[in-house]
Amino acid sequence: MKRRILVIEDDSTMREGMCYSLLKEGHHVESAEDGVKGISLGKKKLFDLVITDYRLKSMNGIEVMEEIKKINPETDVVLITAYGTMELAVEAINKGASDCISKPLSLEDFRTRIKNVLQNRAIREENQRLGEENLYLRKEVAQQYNFGEIIGHSKAMSRVFQQIRKIAPTDSSVLITGESGTGKELVAHSIHNLSPRKDNPFIKVNCGVLVDSLLESELFGHEKGAFTNAIKRKRGKFELADTGSIFLDEIGDISENMQVKLLRVLQEKEIDRVGAEQTKKVDVRIIAATNQNLGELAQKGKFREDLYYRLNVIPIHLPPLRGRKKDIPLLAHHFLEKKGAEMQKPISMISQKALEALEKYNWPGNIRELQNLIERALVLCDEDEIHLHDFPVLLENEGQNKLNVSNANEDLPLTIVLEDIELQLIKRAMEKAGGVKTKAAELLGIKTSALYYKLDKYSILE
Repeated sequence: MKRRILVIEDDSTMREGMCYSLLKEGHHVESAEDGVKGISLGKKKLFDLVITDYRLKSMNGIEVMEEIKKINPETDVVLITAYGTMELAVEAINKGASDCISKPLSLEDFRTRIKNVLQNRAIREENQRLGEENLYLRKEVAQQYNFGEIIGHSKAMSRVFQQIRKIAPTDSSVLITGESGTGKELVAHSIHNLSPRKDNPFIKVNCGVLVDSLLESELFGHEKGAFTNAIKRKRGKFELADTGSIFLDEIGDISENMQVKLLRVLQEKEIDRVGAEQTKKVDVRIIAATNQNLGELAQKGKFREDLYYRLNVIPIHLPPLRGRKKDIPLLAHHFLEKKGAEMQKPISMISQKALEALEKYNWPGNIRELQNLIERALVLCDEDEIHLHDFPVLLENEGQNKLNVSNANEDLPLTIVLEDIELQLIKRAMEKAGGVKTKAAELLGIKTSALYYKLDKYSILE
């Protein structure tokens, strides 16, 4: 990045040498032969960096730095001195210098030190920008749209926000599609919270974790004695959601029998409790979600076409995180702030190298995986800034989703390394199975219930 730099040096040869070196790096450079002229230039123009000699004719370099900081506290100042002592360097740093370089000056060392100062400045500016954008977006979301924790400023997410605003006031059924971990439940919450039903119940059901018989009772309720262990009447989720909204997650996993019963609820607006003789009218808005392609399943005869069209009145598709990488720094800082507060670990910065690694990674687990990795990095971090080495093996391999035990950090506990390997194997199986959990469990050689536990453990399951 091109920077505006002021060089203050009374030795013309040294001054010209430094200016030439900085110009070759592409910066805009101006110079002054003494402190008074340098400060005068600083009052007229805004500089990102001021490089000043310590011993000048009119005033010393620390005095120059103090005056420059009065003009603009954000300006970086580097002190150069032939009288370098530890005491002088400590005094300069304590009073606000970004670095203190001793003469005789090596141009190679000079370029490296100045580059480090400017890189640190770029990181500060980026973190400040992200913090301001995050605050602005969160205020905008809370005050205007009430999108809660849906964070993003990419074009893809802007379209999602527009859709939410348009469809929320209606009673139409909504089908939210997208990979696991993309935030489908958050979108469902936002639709409800922006609707006229916002003061009424929002009930969620994960259709993929219940067997058919239990799902029917869970959705529609049952009468006392309807089956073994039905010792009292139970109200189902649809009845609990009356006048509000119901969120049916993993809708693609329900059986054909349940598809028929659900279609009747959509058509007739009434439910049958298991074991009941009479039906009950319900006023419920249905918001469904799936990581499967219901259209393709309907064409293959694996999902009722009439139910699909009933559910898919208003479709919303959530992009995967790898398709909205512009949002990754914003999301990372959001989770850093949120999890840091929960853990009472107020770390507010992520190094540029770590951010670059996050953006390069493919994110098969999407936003939930990012949140999980940020939390883990907070646990591992012992400094006031998160670095790349604070992230697990998955990110240390330059974002390549490869199983490579030789890359494991020797300083990490065995349990964390093993968890990383297990996480990679599960994600690989889920990809091969196209998101179908029963098939993924078969590939891994474990029970489907065990897979659900692990998906929840690693925040892959919504």
